[in-house]
Amino acid sequence: MSEPVVVITGASRGIGAHLREAFGAAGYLVEGLSRSGDAGTTQVDVTDEEAVAGYVEELMRSRGRVDVLINNAGLIDAEVPLWEADPAQWWRTVEVNVRGPFLLSRAISRHMLAAGGGRIINLNSGAGTRANDVATAYYASKTALGRITGGLHLAGYERGLRAFDLAPGVVRTDMTAAMSAHEGRTEWTQPSQVSELALALASGRLDDWSGRMVRAGVDTAQSLATAAAGGLDEQARTVGLRGWGAQDPIS
Repeated sequence: MSEPVVVITGASRGIGAHLREAFGAAGYLVEGLSRSGDAGTTQVDVTDEEAVAGYVEELMRSRGRVDVLINNAGLIDAEVPLWEADPAQWWRTVEVNVRGPFLLSRAISRHMLAAGGGRIINLNSGAGTRANDVATAYYASKTALGRITGGLHLAGYERGLRAFDLAPGVVRTDMTAAMSAHEGRTEWTQPSQVSELALALASGRLDDWSGRMVRAGVDTAQSLATAAAGGLDEQARTVGLRGWGAQDPIS
């Protein structure tokens, strides 16, 4: 089988559906997953360890390879401060946004490494770089997702594995349209901008950005390639601790 294989979670609607269409048009064999199984996707709960393991086992039997994994499935909790948050909803958001990418990456990266490498793209957010007064589960989960990306990069880079955080900006979807934070918004990231950047990451042209975050609607494949050609600081586009000054003992 010559066509590269991409697995996309949360592929039945929103950004995932756009990615599924774009990668299919680009010549990939697309394996779309969703909890509902709608829109021609395979029904898999990404937080269910046995379901994920069974799906990946069957996928390797039928396809024999996975070249790209896109962890797109995600939730956001209610836009309320932490003390008003519903514990079940809060934790479910963390499960989908963190446990899901962990389970898929854990199961698929093993096969990628055995084949000499592959690329994992985690749909992250600027929310992962800062705290917020509301929707704390979402913000916490996106920070944690960045650590998964960084861990995959550090452990797998020399064996051909690449991992990226792709922040899509604010694409108009059912989720973002329902958020009070975006009431009155008139400027939205176009889905095509997300797809184009994801395809560039998947192609290998932007491997210098492994372990780092890129942002659709601001970054382009060309701008990222140009920046990388000039040399990237070790901490560029990563999340870390900023010390209070030169004398800070932990800076």
